[in-house]
Amino acid sequence: MSAEPAHPAAEGPPLPQERFLNREESWLQFNQRVLELAEDPSLPLLERVRFLAIFASNLDEFFRVRVAGLKRRMATGLLLRTKSGLKPREELARIAAIADDLAQRHSACFHDRLCPQLAAEGIEITHWEELGRDERTEMRKLFRERIRPVLTPLAVDPAHPFPYISGLSLNLAVTVRNPTTGHTVFARVKVPSQLPRFVAASKDRFVPLEEVIAAHLGQLFKGMEVVEHHVFRVTRNEDLEVDEDVTENLMQALERELLKRRFGPPVRLEVEDTITPEVLDLLVDELGVAEHEIYRLPGPLDLTGLHTIADLDRGELSFRPFVPAEVVHVEDDIFAVLRERDVLLHHPYDSFATSVQRFIEQAAADPSVLAIKQTLYRTSGESPIVDALVDAAEAGKQVVVVVEIKARFDERANITWARKLERAGCHVVYGVVGLKTHCKLALVVRQEPSGELRSYCHIGTGNYNPKTARVYEDLGLLTADPLVGEDVTDLFIHLTGYSSHSAYRRLLVAPHSMRGGLLARIERETSHQRAGRPAAIRMKTNSLVDEPVIDALYQASQAGVPVDLWVRGVCTLRPGVPGLSENIRVRSVLGRFLEHSRIYEFGRGRRPEIWIGSADLMRRNLDRRVEALVKVTSQQQRLYLSDLLDRATSEETSTWWLNSDGTWSRHRGDDLQSHLIGTRRWRTIDD
Repeated sequence: MSAEPAHPAAEGPPLPQERFLNREESWLQFNQRVLELAEDPSLPLLERVRFLAIFASNLDEFFRVRVAGLKRRMATGLLLRTKSGLKPREELARIAAIADDLAQRHSACFHDRLCPQLAAEGIEITHWEELGRDERTEMRKLFRERIRPVLTPLAVDPAHPFPYISGLSLNLAVTVRNPTTGHTVFARVKVPSQLPRFVAASKDRFVPLEEVIAAHLGQLFKGMEVVEHHVFRVTRNEDLEVDEDVTENLMQALERELLKRRFGPPVRLEVEDTITPEVLDLLVDELGVAEHEIYRLPGPLDLTGLHTIADLDRGELSFRPFVPAEVVHVEDDIFAVLRERDVLLHHPYDSFATSVQRFIEQAAADPSVLAIKQTLYRTSGESPIVDALVDAAEAGKQVVVVVEIKARFDERANITWARKLERAGCHVVYGVVGLKTHCKLALVVRQEPSGELRSYCHIGTGNYNPKTARVYEDLGLLTADPLVGEDVTDLFIHLTGYSSHSAYRRLLVAPHSMRGGLLARIERETSHQRAGRPAAIRMKTNSLVDEPVIDALYQASQAGVPVDLWVRGVCTLRPGVPGLSENIRVRSVLGRFLEHSRIYEFGRGRRPEIWIGSADLMRRNLDRRVEALVKVTSQQQRLYLSDLLDRATSEETSTWWLNSDGTWSRHRGDDLQSHLIGTRRWRTIDD
């Protein structure tokens, strides 16, 4: 293996050039693990259906962003090889083959496994031809009253050019013939997205919406013969590009980009495998897609709509419901509790509504609170957090909200929230030019009875979104520690004003101090190991891609430091390579909840140094975002987090193990998330 220089601050042998796994393939491997959950017969049936829908949504986003980015690099002439050694064109061809295999496997799981098992439970996804008389009557009524009025058939002829096909829309490609002249015409009918993907023909019997439309094409093309129809779907580049350095009004620029997003170039064409060559050739020519961008699949296409089926009220076929724990008792004053101790939160096992949401709501209602400052990256449709901030502003409190209106695919919603907050009198800012504000921070300034001002803070790993807080696994720290309060105050001044402050005491903040702080701690453990002192590194993150951090972990492994990595998604580090990473293990946990928290632990023994926060180990997080990690100082809270890492990396826990060739192997054991549900009671994690 050829070698290249190691990180400048590191010692040890040079690192091989082929030390990084392919990032895009690693992402597809992650989605394969999601698919394996859909294939797992030990999981409740409707939850497996949901994992099929999640797989489909994930793959859509992969093409909209990652594949689109590769194509953009090619279009702009950036043809440098990736860290895994592939040129963009080679990488596109390779990931297209992998994605096609996964898409076929996904379809087979739906048709060959889940549909028969659903039917055995009295839930049928059927075809128009299999509907009974009463069901067809009901569907004809549905078509007449709710579908036909919103359909717009668009024919293609010299007077009508090929219509624009919006991204992720489901469409019927229809060929019709004039019975008098014999002349044939191509037409496109868009399947309306306002209706469910699978419509109920009768109780627990569903038919794909496009089949209902196809059965009534004669009403759309009266006097014509419908020769054939086929379903197709286009995915487009939907990543936004806004140059903030030359944009005076970022919100207006984003609104313009959101309109342009619908017209991004195609990156994938999905067609039913029964499509005729003539119709496919027409679509390919008009859309300008390459052969490797065509995905031929058994219908129905677009299985993201399976959430409709997964949401059926069949408790025996779903995960058992559970009630999150109340970390702070409902009768306790949350500010009084925080004056006594820090509170560590672990969602969804701990209630978001009675902790974080209550913290903001109580601050908004408390006449002693003078100011509330908060970051908002993503939130829910009807957000109690936003409502509380509005109430606080209307009550005369100073409310400052840093809204990240560039949060991918939530830009439009965040613009709406920003305007609502502005109308209520909140000070709304959009962060730092050139950076996304991804940190999860809330600061409450309160005047105590003594007259002193005290800061109360929340620092989290997840968004202020009550809905996703029920299904995303996240950590948060509520604290009245003065050092944290000073740090968070300084960070908000940086976000809202003009400051280059980077000296924090209990925070690591990107892009100024986070990578350097993490590297220094990795290198400290490496030095401990070389000196014969106990050393260890453990990390939980969604993605591990950053090359300097990976190189530092390789050098720690070469020195003999045991490194345990808990990575949900993308990981480009190669574990288990002799002489390079034989002391590194990588595990992944997927299940009922989306593992989303980030934990960074350095050291071994009773007092390891542990940080939690918003940042993944990716270049975008460490260089192009404002991120924050907070140091956990409570001994009891550190023990809780260390135990969590112990369980996730245990041989007895059900996890996926990353192999040195980039493949993942599933190892079955105890379910971590079920254990955490089972142990939840009203609890406190303190000293």
